[in-house]
Amino acid sequence: MAVNAYILIQTEVGKSEDVVIAARSVPGVTAVNEVTGPYDVIVQCGSESVDDLGKLVVSAIQKVPGITRTLTCPVVNV
Repeated sequence: MAVNAYILIQTEVGKSEDVVIAARSVPGVTAVNEVTGPYDVIVQCGSESVDDLGKLVVSAIQKVPGITRTLTCPVVNV
């Protein structure tokens, strides 16, 4: 996979476990963790291009019920 990213997710109250379960079934998602702090779930994913990453986030991740906000953090190699 050419582009890797972390997606930080805020969920509705009490919905983080449901979001974790649903996000694990999204193609391109490599890891999902429930966390504490300002975000409730962190998704690790990969795609072939930045455009494909955008499609993954908008067409699949953001459509998971219970998500209120996402922040996509592409991995950079410096």
